Formats: sequence, C-alpha cells, structure tokens
Amino acid sequence: MTGYYESPIGWLELTASQEAVRKICFLDSVPASPRETTNGIIEQLVQELSEYFDGKRTEFSLCLQPEGTPFQKKVWKMLKSIPYGQTVSYGQVAEYLGNSQKMRAVGRANGQNPIPILIPCHRVVGAEGHLVGYGGGIIRKRFLLRHEGALLL
Repeated sequence: MTGYYESPIGWLELTASQEAVRKICFLDSVPASPRETTNGIIEQLVQELSEYFDGKRTEFSLCLQPEGTPFQKKVWKMLKSIPYGQTVSYGQVAEYLGNSQKMRAVGRANGQNPIPILIPCHRVVGAEGHLVGYGGGIIRKRFLLRHEGALLL
C-alpha cells in the first residue's frame, strides 16, 4: 500500500505492508494524484510524522522492514540508536560497527536507507560536523537537524 504525506520538507511517498513501514521517498513535486490511505500502518505513520514535525514526538513506534544487504541492515540498525537531537560522524558509525576503515561503506549504506527520518540517516555528519551527503538533499538534512536542535546555525 502506498500513501502520501505533505511534510514541511516536501511531499513524502509512504510504502507499507500490513505489518511494517517499507519505504519513505522524498518527492520533488506534488504527486499527480495522492491516494487516500487505507492501510493502518500508513495511517499511523502519517500520525507519527505529523507529531514529529509538530515537535511532539522524538521516537517512532512503528515496525520497520527495510530491504537491504546484511551490512546495510547492520548500519541502519545502528542509526536507529542515535538519539534525537544528536549527531555522529561516518567514522564513528564505522568504529561502532567494528571497522573504522569502512567509512565509505557506511556512507553508501546511509545513502541507500529506504526509510529516512524513521531510520535517522540525517543524524550522520562529516568528521568535523560538516553536512555531507543526504539522499533527500542537504537542505532537507539541515532542516531535520535544526528541527531536532542538533544544528544551531
């Protein structure tokens, strides 16, 4: 099932099974015909995203089922442990996973995250806190980090 949500950072296309969120895609324009959501998971996702953007939610409760390689899933699991309002570097993620040499692999996995916002890849920054790389674009990353209080400028 697919639904749509108009967020402060643009339209999001939401995909879910009957059990879990599968994908969130940033759209660069208004969907041609946003369909009504009938899936309970998508309805709950819309509710939780609204609460997040309203500043009333710092954690998501939905079950997630991202598709990816075992390494990607390991990275995404780690990303879910980064607290709201905090950031870590790609190197820190690689070290946490046991191999500081895998920064580029971490970056690729981060960029291929199919469920942004809920798997908070926006909380991963460059070594000196620089905003680098984000599948939704640096403008969205900056917005999300400011929204969470992790970026003051």
